[in-house]
Amino acid sequence: MKPLISICVPVYNEEPNIEPLYDALVPVMEQVSSRYDFELLFTDNHSTDNTFGVLERLARRDPRVRALRFSRNFGFQRSILTAYLSARGDAAVEIDCDLQDPPSLILEFLRQWESGYRVVYGVRSGRKESWGMNATRRMFYRLIDSLSEDELPLDAGDFRLVDRRVLEELRKIEDSQPYLRGTIAALGFDQIGVPYERAERHRGESKFSFHELIALALDGILNHSVVPLRIATYLGLAISVFTFISIVGYLIGRLVLGKNWPPGFASIVILLLGSLSLNALFLGIIGEYLGRIYQQVKRRSLTVVERELNAPAPRQPEPPGAP
Repeated sequence: MKPLISICVPVYNEEPNIEPLYDALVPVMEQVSSRYDFELLFTDNHSTDNTFGVLERLARRDPRVRALRFSRNFGFQRSILTAYLSARGDAAVEIDCDLQDPPSLILEFLRQWESGYRVVYGVRSGRKESWGMNATRRMFYRLIDSLSEDELPLDAGDFRLVDRRVLEELRKIEDSQPYLRGTIAALGFDQIGVPYERAERHRGESKFSFHELIALALDGILNHSVVPLRIATYLGLAISVFTFISIVGYLIGRLVLGKNWPPGFASIVILLLGSLSLNALFLGIIGEYLGRIYQQVKRRSLTVVERELNAPAPRQPEPPGAP
Protein backbone atom coordinates (compact mmCIF):
# COMPACT_ATOMS: atom_id res chain seq x y z
CA MET A 1 0.00 0.00 0.00
CA LYS A 2 1.37 3.40 -0.99
CA PRO A 3 2.07 5.88 1.84
CA LEU A 4 -0.79 8.29 2.44
CA ILE A 5 -0.10 12.02 2.67
CA SER A 6 -2.71 14.15 4.43
CA ILE A 7 -2.83 17.75 3.19
CA CYS A 8 -4.41 19.77 5.99
CA VAL A 9 -6.04 23.10 5.17
CA PRO A 10 -7.58 25.29 7.92
CA VAL A 11 -10.25 27.60 6.50
CA TYR A 12 -12.43 30.43 7.73
CA ASN A 13 -14.49 32.45 5.25
CA GLU A 14 -12.29 31.33 2.33
CA GLU A 15 -15.07 30.73 -0.21
CA PRO A 16 -13.19 32.32 -3.17
CA ASN A 17 -9.92 30.50 -2.38
CA ILE A 18 -10.94 26.86 -1.93
CA GLU A 19 -11.34 25.80 -5.56
CA PRO A 20 -8.18 27.68 -6.74
CA LEU A 21 -6.23 25.92 -3.99
CA TYR A 22 -7.70 22.56 -5.00
CA ASP A 23 -6.85 23.23 -8.65
CA ALA A 24 -3.27 24.10 -7.64
CA LEU A 25 -2.84 21.05 -5.39
CA VAL A 26 -4.15 18.40 -7.80
CA PRO A 27 -1.28 18.77 -10.37
CA VAL A 28 1.25 18.56 -7.53
CA MET A 29 -0.39 15.39 -6.22
CA GLU A 30 -0.50 13.86 -9.70
CA GLN A 31 3.26 14.29 -10.14
CA VAL A 32 3.91 11.77 -7.35
CA SER A 33 0.70 9.74 -7.56
CA SER A 34 2.68 6.62 -8.50
CA ARG A 35 4.38 6.75 -5.07
CA TYR A 36 1.80 8.33 -2.77
CA ASP A 37 -1.91 8.44 -2.06
CA PHE A 38 -3.38 11.73 -0.89
CA GLU A 39 -6.26 13.05 1.14
CA LEU A 40 -7.27 16.71 1.47
CA LEU A 41 -8.52 17.51 4.96
CA PHE A 42 -10.22 20.90 5.41
CA THR A 43 -11.08 22.15 8.90
CA ASP A 44 -13.76 24.83 8.69
CA ASN A 45 -13.76 27.16 11.70
CA HIS A 46 -17.52 27.78 11.44
CA SER A 47 -17.33 30.05 8.40
CA THR A 48 -20.14 32.54 7.94
CA ASP A 49 -19.96 32.56 4.12
CA ASN A 50 -20.48 29.65 1.69
CA THR A 51 -17.12 28.02 2.47
CA PHE A 52 -18.69 24.75 3.63
CA GLY A 53 -21.01 24.67 0.61
CA VAL A 54 -17.97 24.80 -1.68
CA LEU A 55 -16.38 22.00 0.34
CA GLU A 56 -19.54 19.92 -0.04
CA ARG A 57 -19.34 20.26 -3.83
CA LEU A 58 -15.69 19.26 -3.84
CA ALA A 59 -16.33 16.30 -1.52
CA ARG A 60 -19.06 14.97 -3.83
CA ARG A 61 -16.75 15.32 -6.82
CA ASP A 62 -13.57 13.96 -5.22
CA PRO A 63 -13.71 11.31 -2.44
CA ARG A 64 -10.19 12.32 -1.38
CA VAL A 65 -11.61 15.57 0.00
CA ARG A 66 -12.58 15.43 3.66
CA ALA A 67 -13.96 18.32 5.70
CA LEU A 68 -14.71 19.00 9.35
CA ARG A 69 -16.98 21.91 10.27
CA PHE A 70 -16.65 23.14 13.84
CA SER A 71 -19.62 24.22 15.95
CA ARG A 72 -17.99 27.66 16.43
CA ASN A 73 -14.74 29.45 15.73
CA PHE A 74 -12.12 27.79 17.96
CA GLY A 75 -9.12 29.71 16.61
CA PHE A 76 -6.46 29.10 13.98
CA GLN A 77 -4.01 27.01 16.03
CA ARG A 78 -6.72 24.68 17.34
CA SER A 79 -7.97 24.24 13.79
CA ILE A 80 -4.52 23.11 12.64
CA LEU A 81 -4.07 20.80 15.62
CA THR A 82 -7.48 19.18 15.03
CA ALA A 83 -6.48 18.56 11.42
CA TYR A 84 -3.23 16.93 12.55
CA LEU A 85 -5.06 14.70 15.04
CA SER A 86 -7.68 13.74 12.42
CA ALA A 87 -5.19 13.07 9.63
CA ARG A 88 -4.85 9.44 8.56
CA GLY A 89 -1.64 9.88 6.62
CA ASP A 90 1.88 8.62 7.18
CA ALA A 91 2.71 12.33 7.08
CA ALA A 92 0.64 15.51 7.17
CA VAL A 93 1.28 18.76 5.32
CA GLU A 94 -0.33 21.98 6.57
CA ILE A 95 -0.91 24.70 3.98
CA ASP A 96 -3.00 27.85 4.16
CA CYS A 97 -5.90 28.28 1.76
CA ASP A 98 -4.88 31.68 0.38
CA LEU A 99 -2.10 30.31 -1.90
CA GLN A 100 0.53 32.53 -0.31
CA ASP A 101 2.48 29.31 0.33
CA PRO A 102 3.38 27.55 -2.96
CA PRO A 103 1.86 24.05 -3.27
CA SER A 104 4.80 23.03 -5.50
CA LEU A 105 7.06 23.21 -2.44
CA ILE A 106 5.28 20.12 -1.10
CA LEU A 107 7.38 18.06 -3.52
CA GLU A 108 10.56 19.33 -1.85
CA PHE A 109 9.02 18.60 1.56
CA LEU A 110 8.44 15.01 0.43
CA ARG A 111 12.02 14.67 -0.84
CA GLN A 112 13.38 15.82 2.51
CA TRP A 113 10.99 13.48 4.30
CA GLU A 114 12.16 10.57 2.16
CA SER A 115 15.74 11.38 3.13
CA GLY A 116 14.89 10.88 6.80
CA TYR A 117 13.65 14.18 8.23
CA ARG A 118 10.61 13.94 10.49
CA VAL A 119 9.65 17.62 10.21
CA VAL A 120 10.17 19.80 7.13
CA TYR A 121 9.09 23.41 7.52
CA GLY A 122 9.03 26.38 5.19
CA VAL A 123 11.25 29.36 6.02
CA ARG A 124 9.94 32.66 4.72
CA SER A 125 12.99 34.29 3.16
CA GLY A 126 10.76 37.09 1.91
CA ARG A 127 7.13 38.10 1.83
CA LYS A 128 5.02 40.68 0.01
CA GLU A 129 4.16 42.88 2.96
CA SER A 130 4.98 46.37 4.15
CA TRP A 131 8.43 47.08 5.53
CA GLY A 132 6.98 47.71 8.98
CA MET A 133 5.07 44.42 9.14
CA ASN A 134 8.10 42.46 7.90
CA ALA A 135 10.32 44.10 10.51
CA THR A 136 7.76 43.41 13.26
CA ARG A 137 7.51 39.74 12.33
CA ARG A 138 11.29 39.31 12.18
CA MET A 139 11.64 40.98 15.57
CA PHE A 140 8.95 38.75 17.07
CA TYR A 141 10.55 35.51 15.84
CA ARG A 142 13.91 36.55 17.30
CA LEU A 143 12.34 37.70 20.56
CA ILE A 144 10.50 34.45 21.16
CA ASP A 145 13.60 32.42 20.26
CA SER A 146 15.73 34.42 22.74
CA LEU A 147 13.13 34.00 25.50
CA SER A 148 12.30 30.35 24.84
CA GLU A 149 14.01 27.50 26.60
CA ASP A 150 13.70 25.53 23.34
CA GLU A 151 15.40 26.36 20.05
CA LEU A 152 12.70 27.63 17.70
CA PRO A 153 13.14 28.10 13.93
CA LEU A 154 13.34 31.69 12.75
CA ASP A 155 10.92 33.09 10.15
CA ALA A 156 9.00 29.79 9.96
CA GLY A 157 5.21 29.68 9.83
CA ASP A 158 2.77 26.77 9.86
CA PHE A 159 3.53 25.56 6.31
CA ARG A 160 5.24 22.26 7.10
CA LEU A 161 5.31 18.48 6.71
CA VAL A 162 5.03 16.42 9.90
CA ASP A 163 5.78 12.70 10.12
CA ARG A 164 3.32 10.25 11.68
CA ARG A 165 5.71 9.69 14.61
CA VAL A 166 5.50 13.39 15.49
CA LEU A 167 1.71 13.40 15.03
CA GLU A 168 1.41 10.63 17.59
CA GLU A 169 3.49 12.67 20.05
CA LEU A 170 1.19 15.64 19.50
CA ARG A 171 -1.72 13.41 20.43
CA LYS A 172 -0.24 12.99 23.92
CA ILE A 173 -0.05 16.73 24.59
CA GLU A 174 -3.05 18.42 26.18
CA ASP A 175 -2.78 22.14 25.56
CA SER A 176 -5.84 24.38 25.61
CA GLN A 177 -3.97 27.20 23.83
CA PRO A 178 -1.52 25.48 21.49
CA TYR A 179 1.29 27.24 19.67
CA LEU A 180 2.24 24.53 17.19
CA ARG A 181 5.32 26.17 15.69
CA GLY A 182 6.98 26.03 19.09
CA THR A 183 5.48 22.73 20.25
CA ILE A 184 6.65 20.80 17.18
CA ALA A 185 10.11 22.39 17.36
CA ALA A 186 10.36 21.46 21.05
CA LEU A 187 9.56 17.79 20.34
CA GLY A 188 12.94 17.36 18.69
CA PHE A 189 13.50 14.72 15.98
CA ASP A 190 15.36 15.55 12.76
CA GLN A 191 13.99 18.81 11.37
CA ILE A 192 15.00 20.95 8.42
CA GLY A 193 13.86 24.25 6.95
CA VAL A 194 13.26 24.94 3.25
CA PRO A 195 13.45 28.64 2.24
CA TYR A 196 10.85 30.11 -0.08
CA GLU A 197 9.38 33.45 -1.09
CA ARG A 198 5.88 33.96 0.29
CA ALA A 199 3.43 35.41 -2.22
CA GLU A 200 0.77 38.00 -1.57
CA ARG A 201 -2.90 37.16 -1.10
CA HIS A 202 -4.94 37.62 -4.30
CA ARG A 203 -8.46 36.77 -3.09
CA GLY A 204 -10.26 37.65 0.09
CA GLU A 205 -8.55 39.29 3.01
CA SER A 206 -6.48 38.17 5.97
CA LYS A 207 -8.46 36.85 8.94
CA PHE A 208 -5.75 37.95 11.39
CA SER A 209 -6.41 41.34 12.94
CA PHE A 210 -3.67 43.19 14.81
CA HIS A 211 -5.24 42.04 18.09
CA GLU A 212 -5.13 38.39 16.97
CA LEU A 213 -1.48 38.72 15.91
CA ILE A 214 -0.65 40.09 19.37
CA ALA A 215 -2.56 37.19 20.98
CA LEU A 216 -0.61 34.69 18.84
CA ALA A 217 2.64 36.37 19.88
CA LEU A 218 1.67 36.10 23.56
CA ASP A 219 0.80 32.42 23.12
CA GLY A 220 4.21 31.83 21.55
CA ILE A 221 6.09 33.58 24.36
CA LEU A 222 4.08 32.32 27.33
CA ASN A 223 3.82 28.72 26.08
CA HIS A 224 7.58 28.33 25.76
CA SER A 225 9.16 30.57 28.34
CA VAL A 226 9.05 31.49 32.03
CA VAL A 227 11.53 34.31 31.41
CA PRO A 228 8.86 37.03 31.94
CA LEU A 229 8.24 35.64 35.43
CA ARG A 230 11.97 35.57 36.13
CA ILE A 231 12.35 39.15 34.92
CA ALA A 232 9.60 40.19 37.34
CA THR A 233 11.38 38.33 40.16
CA TYR A 234 14.82 39.81 39.44
CA LEU A 235 13.53 43.33 38.92
CA GLY A 236 11.44 43.16 42.07
CA LEU A 237 14.50 41.92 43.99
CA ALA A 238 16.65 44.72 42.58
CA ILE A 239 14.09 47.36 43.55
CA SER A 240 13.82 45.87 47.05
CA VAL A 241 17.61 46.03 47.48
CA PHE A 242 17.71 49.62 46.21
CA THR A 243 14.87 50.60 48.56
CA PHE A 244 16.61 48.99 51.56
CA ILE A 245 19.89 50.79 50.78
CA SER A 246 18.02 54.08 50.41
CA ILE A 247 16.31 53.59 53.78
CA VAL A 248 19.62 52.81 55.51
CA GLY A 249 21.26 55.83 53.86
CA TYR A 250 18.40 58.09 54.93
CA LEU A 251 18.56 56.86 58.54
CA ILE A 252 22.32 57.34 58.70
CA GLY A 253 22.05 60.85 57.28
CA ARG A 254 19.21 61.77 59.59
CA LEU A 255 20.33 60.17 62.86
CA VAL A 256 24.14 60.11 62.58
CA LEU A 257 25.06 63.04 60.36
CA GLY A 258 22.22 65.28 61.52
CA LYS A 259 20.99 66.14 58.03
CA ASN A 260 17.72 68.03 57.86
CA TRP A 261 16.42 67.41 54.35
CA PRO A 262 13.23 69.16 53.19
CA PRO A 263 10.24 66.96 52.49
CA GLY A 264 10.52 65.36 49.04
CA PHE A 265 6.96 65.42 47.74
CA ALA A 266 7.96 64.89 44.09
CA SER A 267 10.27 61.96 44.84
CA ILE A 268 7.60 60.30 46.98
CA VAL A 269 5.01 60.63 44.22
CA ILE A 270 7.45 59.25 41.63
CA LEU A 271 8.32 56.29 43.84
CA LEU A 272 4.67 55.55 44.56
CA LEU A 273 3.63 55.73 40.91
CA GLY A 274 6.66 53.69 39.87
CA SER A 275 5.93 50.97 42.40
CA LEU A 276 2.24 50.88 41.42
CA SER A 277 3.17 50.59 37.74
CA LEU A 278 5.60 47.76 38.41
CA ASN A 279 3.05 45.94 40.56
CA ALA A 280 0.43 46.25 37.82
CA LEU A 281 2.92 44.99 35.20
CA PHE A 282 4.00 42.01 37.28
CA LEU A 283 0.44 41.12 38.23
CA GLY A 284 -0.47 41.24 34.54
CA ILE A 285 2.35 38.82 33.67
CA ILE A 286 1.36 36.46 36.49
CA GLY A 287 -2.29 36.77 35.46
CA GLU A 288 -1.48 35.67 31.89
CA TYR A 289 0.12 32.47 33.20
CA LEU A 290 -2.68 31.86 35.70
CA GLY A 291 -5.28 32.38 32.95
CA ARG A 292 -3.64 29.67 30.89
CA ILE A 293 -3.55 27.34 33.87
CA TYR A 294 -7.26 28.05 34.43
CA GLN A 295 -8.10 27.23 30.81
CA GLN A 296 -6.03 24.05 31.01
CA VAL A 297 -7.59 22.64 34.19
CA LYS A 298 -11.12 23.04 32.78
CA ARG A 299 -10.18 20.35 30.24
CA ARG A 300 -12.64 21.49 27.59
CA SER A 301 -12.69 19.89 24.15
CA LEU A 302 -10.03 21.16 21.77
CA THR A 303 -12.74 21.64 19.11
CA VAL A 304 -16.29 20.39 18.54
CA VAL A 305 -17.06 18.95 15.09
CA GLU A 306 -20.56 19.86 13.93
CA ARG A 307 -20.48 18.14 10.52
CA GLU A 308 -18.07 15.89 8.65
CA LEU A 309 -17.76 15.18 4.94
CA ASN A 310 -16.35 11.90 3.57
CA ALA A 311 -15.63 10.40 6.98
CA PRO A 312 -12.87 7.85 6.40
CA ALA A 313 -13.12 4.10 6.68
CA PRO A 314 -10.13 2.32 8.23
CA ARG A 315 -7.36 1.76 5.72
CA GLN A 316 -6.88 -1.91 4.86
CA PRO A 317 -3.54 -3.16 3.58
CA GLU A 318 -3.53 -5.02 0.32
CA PRO A 319 -3.53 -8.83 0.71
CA PRO A 320 -0.26 -10.63 0.01
CA GLY A 321 0.25 -11.33 -3.66
CA ALA A 322 -2.23 -8.70 -4.83
CA PRO A 323 -1.24 -7.08 -8.15
